[in-house]
Amino acid sequence: MIKACIFDLDGTLAYTLDSMAVVGNEVVRKYGLKPMPIENYRYYCGNGADMLVKRLLVDAGDPELLHYEEARALYRKEFDKDPFYKIQHYPGMPETLKELKKRGVKLGVCSNKPHEAAVKVVERMFGSQIFDAVMGQSDSVRKKPAPDGPLKIAEQFGIKPEECMYLGDSGTDMQTGKAAGMYTVGVLWGYREKEELLKNGADYLVDSPEDILDLYEEKCEE
Repeated sequence: MIKACIFDLDGTLAYTLDSMAVVGNEVVRKYGLKPMPIENYRYYCGNGADMLVKRLLVDAGDPELLHYEEARALYRKEFDKDPFYKIQHYPGMPETLKELKKRGVKLGVCSNKPHEAAVKVVERMFGSQIFDAVMGQSDSVRKKPAPDGPLKIAEQFGIKPEECMYLGDSGTDMQTGKAAGMYTVGVLWGYREKEELLKNGADYLVDSPEDILDLYEEKCEE
């Protein structure tokens, strides 16, 4: 039986591409490099802010990453100034979360976004009462696809990994959920394609937040 749902943040709970792109492009402009289209950030994100900056610099004209150390620090500094820029939750997500909560499901967030930014974004969009745990990237927890974050949340909840559903929109998320021994669900409204989710081990795919409730009911009946 599923007792907890642990969600990725970017591309799963919230649309955040504009917020990443405006900061990333501001950073590369400082080095005389080429700003990238917002759609490119679908593939830059997913493995933490540092990897996003590396991928961005390569495409922007710095394949040798000569500006990396300075750019990664600047990205974090600029992003922290306004982590809410054009961020919005996906339609139907607040209602789905409230219904899961009503049914007694523990709710968590595990993100490769820096921890403080992850907490701020989640609380800004959903308040402080919906999620029982929010975990972003920090020095104490290896970033995804390492399963440390979801496993730590499950331990905090007092719930076995196999009693958790892990939901995300990328191959990295699918690898994370599988490595944690959790029922791993790919969401199709996010940043990556269906093929990537299946290739990386998704147990199930959902087309909308409302589908999560139906899946939860199915798992409860097993």
